[in-house]
Amino acid sequence: MNIFRLAFELFVLYLLYKLVFELIIPVAKTTKQVKKQFGDMSAQMQEKMNAQQQANTGYKATKNPATPVNKSDDYIDFEEVK
Repeated sequence: MNIFRLAFELFVLYLLYKLVFELIIPVAKTTKQVKKQFGDMSAQMQEKMNAQQQANTGYKATKNPATPVNKSDDYIDFEEVK
């Protein structure tokens, strides 16, 4: 009877070993790797957005003229053609 109990315990330990080293550890590693990749992608997107915002604000600041120029002699009256 004692040998059957020992065989059963060894079998359970073997199944537990297989579960830990073939399922739990690989899933944990994969989850960690995926989280790291998403974090890296998020950081890259944030850097690109910041760079784009800085480029846009620099463009807007140089585009605004200091004084508006009034050109009244460029105006042409509209004439209706029949």
